[in-house]
Amino acid sequence: MIFAMAISIISCKENQKNKAAENMEEKVPMDSTDLALLELNLPEGFKIEVYARGVDGARSMAMGDNGTLFVGTRTENTVYAIQDTDGDFKADNVIVLDTMEVPNGIAMRNGDLYVAQVGSLWKYPNIEKQLGKTLNKELIYDDYPTEFHHGWKYIAFGPDDKLYIPVGAPCNICNRTDEDERFSTITRMDPDGSNREIYAKGVRNSVGFTWHPETKEMWFTDNGRDMLGDDIPPCELNHVTEIGQHFGYPYCHGGIVKDPEFGEEHPCSDFVSPALQLGAHVAPLGIKFYTATMFPSEYQGKAFIAEHGSWNRSKKVGYRIMMLAIKDGTVESSEPFIDGWLNESTQEASGRPVDMLLLKDGSMLISDDYGDAIYRVSYSDTRVASIQ
Repeated sequence: MIFAMAISIISCKENQKNKAAENMEEKVPMDSTDLALLELNLPEGFKIEVYARGVDGARSMAMGDNGTLFVGTRTENTVYAIQDTDGDFKADNVIVLDTMEVPNGIAMRNGDLYVAQVGSLWKYPNIEKQLGKTLNKELIYDDYPTEFHHGWKYIAFGPDDKLYIPVGAPCNICNRTDEDERFSTITRMDPDGSNREIYAKGVRNSVGFTWHPETKEMWFTDNGRDMLGDDIPPCELNHVTEIGQHFGYPYCHGGIVKDPEFGEEHPCSDFVSPALQLGAHVAPLGIKFYTATMFPSEYQGKAFIAEHGSWNRSKKVGYRIMMLAIKDGTVESSEPFIDGWLNESTQEASGRPVDMLLLKDGSMLISDDYGDAIYRVSYSDTRVASIQ
């Protein structure tokens, strides 16, 4: 028998097993989502628990001013509105807000919800006031490329109040910029869809970007091409320092790998090299800087990347949250923050992290499109608490 309940999972492995044993003794069964969290590894003092379950294909997240969490999907064609009405950090209502075609990208601005399909963008004015009513939405544009391959969007408003929208390469490896210069780019525009321009070029498939809290410069993840073997090319973390920079695709991958088909046209030295070469096929998606204060001081200002995980590698990689220290535009270190969604021995995955979002209390939400859930990561100094 399965109950829909959220079981707090603490980071210490011994305490995790003790907790599980206590639940067994009390005959309070855990569902498969809770059981999967028992296998995760977190730093000491951190815990992860289910914030919302039954969110099929949960991908990009955005938070409304009144605390409604909006979640887009890629395979379920659903936009969700999730409410925690009593403030206990567990969702009370998971609402299907709308049904659209591949509504992966969502963003909030001044109470308005923006949702990106493959070729179009919609705005839901004052969305939280619309909940429970007939939806009113406005079309911003419907003239972006409609190719589905890498066509799903991640969107976000930058510190300049521009809306940034990527257009992935419509293939594994190709050059179709002569057909449409927006392919393999990140574009930006005003909130009403005007003043469009290409912001970054040579971007194969970015499904996550953010801005450094101090420099306001963009950092974005990019998924490397497939079919060159298990170990090349690396996926990328890139840093944009000026508009119009080219990051190599389809000519050069990871700053070092000359493409077998297009590499003779331009040397790798013609392009901006990645700020960090990530593992081949780890599929980096969401990236966020930690700008809150709940986590200890050594975590503040760090960048977190969700590695969705490989699909075409003989031995799977990724399936984790990485933590990076970045200073003066340079990545100084990179290490796992949460792993364990991939069982290394069986090669079976229990989750695939996609996006992250910080709550007002400083805790972190993580979406999982394989586990169909949203998790919440929080911190408390249990060592101090136990002494007091």
